[in-house]
Amino acid sequence: MIQPVATATSSGEVSADTVDFVVTLDQVPRWIDAEIRSSLEYENEDPSFSKSFCPDPLASPREADGSNGIVSRFPVDHEINSKIYLWRGLPWNIEVDAVVNSTNENLDEAHSSQGLHAAAGPGLAEECATLGGCRTGMAKVTHAYDLPARRVIHTVGPKYAVKYHTAAENALSHCYRSCLELLIESGLQSIAMGCIYTETKNYPREPAAHVAIRTVRRLLEKQKDKITAVVFCTSTSTDTEIYKRLLPLYFPRDKHEEVVAISKLPADVGDENGETIIHERQIRIKPLPQKTIPKPAQAPAELPVSDVSLAQRNSSYLDTYLDPAFMSLMKDPDQRRQEQWEKTAQARGGWNFAKILGFGDLGGPPLSAAEEYSLHSRYLAKANSLNLSEIAEMKILYRGGVDSEGHPVMVVVGAHFLLRCLELERFIHYVVKEFEPLIQKPYTIVYFHSAASLQFQPDLGWMRRLQQILGRKHQRNLHAIYVLHPTLHLKATIFALQMFVDKLVWKKVVYADRLLQLFKYVPREQLTIPDFVFQHDLEVNGGKGLIVDPRTKYVYHRP
Repeated sequence: MIQPVATATSSGEVSADTVDFVVTLDQVPRWIDAEIRSSLEYENEDPSFSKSFCPDPLASPREADGSNGIVSRFPVDHEINSKIYLWRGLPWNIEVDAVVNSTNENLDEAHSSQGLHAAAGPGLAEECATLGGCRTGMAKVTHAYDLPARRVIHTVGPKYAVKYHTAAENALSHCYRSCLELLIESGLQSIAMGCIYTETKNYPREPAAHVAIRTVRRLLEKQKDKITAVVFCTSTSTDTEIYKRLLPLYFPRDKHEEVVAISKLPADVGDENGETIIHERQIRIKPLPQKTIPKPAQAPAELPVSDVSLAQRNSSYLDTYLDPAFMSLMKDPDQRRQEQWEKTAQARGGWNFAKILGFGDLGGPPLSAAEEYSLHSRYLAKANSLNLSEIAEMKILYRGGVDSEGHPVMVVVGAHFLLRCLELERFIHYVVKEFEPLIQKPYTIVYFHSAASLQFQPDLGWMRRLQQILGRKHQRNLHAIYVLHPTLHLKATIFALQMFVDKLVWKKVVYADRLLQLFKYVPREQLTIPDFVFQHDLEVNGGKGLIVDPRTKYVYHRP
């Protein structure tokens, strides 16, 4: 049943999807030797739409190579790179010490990686039944039976949900780390692992690939002497292209790739183990206050001796041990309420210029940080309890990939905002729920205003309310707002937002009159763009004699 292996192609890819054969590591191209470069060129495309707006992540112009003194978090390491392989096909065909099986907590045959049990024989399922299951993020090892490998390492990947994005990332990172640690504990040195994330568990492919590659890199930095080979196995062309594009970011093969990767890596690449860092949950330990020897204070002449000693003790004790930052929070409730009334009266007493100009009611005092946090928490808790599927189906906003600087992208489609068919309060809950995983770190918004002028839009008062609900973390971590196909009215509205709502946030708006300009900031492959946006771009910016393939989004000359 063993057949000879097919030879590797020039791209470093060996297909093994349809036949059964054994492949040795010598026949699989190493990452450091293979010329695997991401090709993003479009076939039969219009020459004016060249690949300059959709570049290879590592094909940046030389003038962008300057790292501005920033030290790479993943420097070139030829010893580590020599241990990395990329294989298109099933791990079960490779002759390594161990292969990884992505399964469920019961280690069922039906939920295991495709083709594993058929290749290994019935003995594998029988041994899995004796293990007592496996928890998510953990790993267990069995014999490999009829496989070329010596052992099978079973791991359970997490289910993905947007509101538990960070937990899913860390659980997936723990899957890869547990497999490699179990490999070392078993006295083995080489491993082939497929994509642990699966479609059934709803984990996005590219974010999961980032987690997988960076986790392997971090562990190899610590255990490089104990592992000789790690083979990333992909079963689809989509996964293969993702790995080809991301491997140079974490395993740069030369100084040029290292420098370019500095600007292409995501903002959060995890800690020393590759796990996501949550600064708000980090334990901050302050040193104990130094107890100083108080100077003897002179008692007032009118106080008795007992009162003088009590005053000396209270003064020295409180000055030494009370934190001024904590004391500043202890404001009198009556004073706090009086200040709030004064702010409200001041806001209502003045001229509401925004309302006079037709931009809506912007009255009301600004909220404090504590009030914004409380408001955001209430809306988030309510949003998590609601079924908002009808709003999700409208595709008003949805997650994209990452921009040119590695920040996650949220896409907003103005033409889908049907105000007459939308309950604004439910839409606010949906926005809070979708934005919550993004605003924890720097992120970007892409707004398609194409044909949106045909729909009624909410006023500035509603926008101000939404911004208050999202909170200050949204304002602080927002990197940029890229607006495609802006109109004169939209620019006037954004100017009003800068004047009356929040100058800091709305100064981050960047206008793009055509798609080619937008692709300089957010690569084409990172965006899911509606068909009418392409058509609108061709109509507004010329494009006579050009047509857009609605399926592939390629641009062609009209025959």
